[in-house]
Amino acid sequence: MRVAIIGAGNVGAAITRGLAGKGHQLVLGVRDPAKPEVVALTAATGAAVAAPDQAAKGADVVVLALPWRVAEAAVRALGDLTGKVVIDCMNPLGMVDGALGLMVGHTTSGAEMVQGWLPGARVVKTLNQVGAEIMAKNDHLPHRPVQFVAGDDTAAKEAAMALLRDLGFEPLDAGGLAKARLLEPFGMVWINQAILRGKGRDWAFAAVAGQ
Repeated sequence: MRVAIIGAGNVGAAITRGLAGKGHQLVLGVRDPAKPEVVALTAATGAAVAAPDQAAKGADVVVLALPWRVAEAAVRALGDLTGKVVIDCMNPLGMVDGALGLMVGHTTSGAEMVQGWLPGARVVKTLNQVGAEIMAKNDHLPHRPVQFVAGDDTAAKEAAMALLRDLGFEPLDAGGLAKARLLEPFGMVWINQAILRGKGRDWAFAAVAGQ
């Protein structure tokens, strides 16, 4: 697949590294291709680099890996993505009552807001439930880590699930895009354990079934 990763921060870089060598055409959508970290990432992965709107225009799948505070302006600037699969791996994080928390929830979700910004796109929510390190490499874990997937378009979810498998995850269908209202708080469970409860970042959720 032709995959555009919009944003080359921790998450965007991890996804790029995780998909490198898996048979996909990768392009980083960044505003400053000359930044040392972008140059190093493209050299290490073989990914191309382009302006965000051009990267998205030429892709089959667009992965949004942006800080929530800039998400709306950056996503709208991508232009018309009608028909494209858009994977939203962002959590709508911000400071709530003096602590890190979700800016939206219960009656909507960040993913549903993204769908509103990109009305013609086929938005899928996933890759928000674990830290960047596990996205880049997880084959050392004793169980295959799970990633839940929410979206209204079955074919779009299947495309996202194929990428998740390439990243080493077991994808599980969570239902329609409104189920992102469950997945975004679930991402906060990982953040709480990893950062606030001292578990660290080298772990993930797994689905362990009985025989």
